[in-house]
Parts: sequence; C-alpha cells; structure tokens
Amino acid sequence: MTEAFVDFPAYTAGYGLSNGHIQTIFPHLMRRVDVPFQRSQLELPDGDFLTLDTLAQADRSAPWLVVSHGMEGSSRAHYIQGLAKYFYQAGWSVQAWNFRSCGGSMNRLPRLYHSGTVDDLNSVIEHVVSQHQAEQIFLAGFSMGGNQTLLALADPNLAAQVVGGVGFSVPLDLTSCAEELAKPAQRIYMKRFLKDLKVKIEHKARQFPKLVSSTGFDEIQTFHQFDERYTAPLHGFDSAADYWQRCSSKPALSQLQRPTLVVNADNDPFLSRQSKDCRCLERCKHLQLEIPMSGGHVGFARWRINKPLWTEMRALSFAQSLLQRNH
Repeated sequence: MTEAFVDFPAYTAGYGLSNGHIQTIFPHLMRRVDVPFQRSQLELPDGDFLTLDTLAQADRSAPWLVVSHGMEGSSRAHYIQGLAKYFYQAGWSVQAWNFRSCGGSMNRLPRLYHSGTVDDLNSVIEHVVSQHQAEQIFLAGFSMGGNQTLLALADPNLAAQVVGGVGFSVPLDLTSCAEELAKPAQRIYMKRFLKDLKVKIEHKARQFPKLVSSTGFDEIQTFHQFDERYTAPLHGFDSAADYWQRCSSKPALSQLQRPTLVVNADNDPFLSRQSKDCRCLERCKHLQLEIPMSGGHVGFARWRINKPLWTEMRALSFAQSLLQRNH
C-alpha cells in the first residue's frame, strides 16, 4: 500500500499548447531563466571530475536541493535554472551538477555518462553533506537524470540526509523508450542527440584513439546502435540490451528507500507505454506516480514561459510536505 501523499492540482495545458511535441520544444526554444550559480569542480576518486553549480543560502541550516539534468543537457538548461530559482526563492540551497563531459568541460577519462550513473550522483550527495553539512536533502531529476535519481533513491545505502525525491519525464524502461525514439515521428530528437554526441565521440577518439573511433559515426541512427558501439563497452556492459536491462529504474521502484514522486506525461513523445503504466503501485509503498494527460517531455509549458512552471511548483510542494512530515 502506498503512503499518503499530499494532493496537488494536475497540469493543464494552455490554449494551443496541448500537443506533446509543442510542449517539449516550446520551452526549450523560448524560455530564458538565469540564476547566479557559483561554479566549482569536484574531484572524483577515479581521477575524473564533475562540474558543480551552487546556490547557497546564508543560513547554513537551509535544506538542500540536488538536481540532475537530462541527456546532453547541463545545469544551464532552462528546467534546471527554473527549478533552482524557485527553490532558492523559497529558502532552499541548491546543488546542480553536470554529467561527465557536460557543462562546458570535457572529462578526463574515456567514460562519459549513462542512465545508471548513480556513483557520480552519490558523490555529489556526499559532497553536499561533507562540504555544506546539509541535514536535509531533496533529490530532483529530469529524464535521464530522473532515472539516475530513482536508482539512487532505491539504494539501500542512500545517505540518511536524503528525505525523498522527484523525477520528471523518466524513461523507466530504457529498452522500450529506445525503441520509441527510433520511430520516424521522433527522428528530429534523435538527430539532435546524435549531433551533440558526435562532437564528444570525436573528442574521445582524439584523446583515446586505441579505445574509441569515430569512423562511421554518421551511419548511427538509433540509440541501439550508439549504445551498442559506445555506451556499453565504455562503461562495462556486455551490450546495449545489457545496459538497458541493468540501468532501467522501473525494477527499482519497489525498493525505493524514501518518498518519491514520478511525473510522466501521457503524451510524452520520448516515453513508451511501459514508462507510464507501471502496474506496481501496490508493491511500491514509497512511490507516488502521476500521469497527467499532457506535458510533453520535460515540458509542462505555459504561455508565460519565463514564470515558474508547473513542474517547479509541483516539486517544491512535494519537497516541503516531506520536510513538514519529518518535523
């Protein structure tokens, strides 16, 4: 049986914004939010590093938001900046972080990042605890970052300071979501991802010519082809299928250690039906799954695009309810 969660008004699209593709693309192109992050670098045990962007309250007892972006995104993404601004104005400190190779700096090692990169997220959480003495931490993740966030929240060794988390537009089942993005209707998104990834693979090929080759990259058209050739071998998986199976967050939902909200729009063009109909709520006492009719992928747009989005208000409402519950 699931826990009792606080209700919140569902997202409703404005006039002319009901299409999932429009909801996905419109805020990406038109929204402008800028927050005064303080940038720093976190050295990792394996010799690599992460680029961090921080908004710290003067009050060191303030709760912390740790937020993770999506594939080929960064802490500069409008949805990260918007969430950071909204939480900061509500009295929270914010730790945004960039996946390896994201945020403007190429990482040192051959590996990049993937949907199951929980070790890096855990390093960020440990940093917030040790560096800022955080006593209450709320995790938030979008798309791929949402998948990582759910896996972290299902870890039995999750830091005691973490009170819960939220994931928006989460590809709970990586196999079927990869198949969804391979369809002709999603070709515009695949081309964008592959264009950005090509630059990084070419850089890695120059860095590590014995491990990585960019020859024939333009023949890649799907995530199966990309993950089979690059993600799996660079990150210790046997194949793309092995990677997807081991890193999908759907099987981890029943293992969630803290109250967790997942919001996946029914018209999300990136997500498969398996990421919207989990059929597992009875076994996931810490899970609240919400499937609004519309919202697109990391969209949930409104015409007043530079004002707080529904996702930001929903996340803060859920986070605040957890803090109140713990008092």
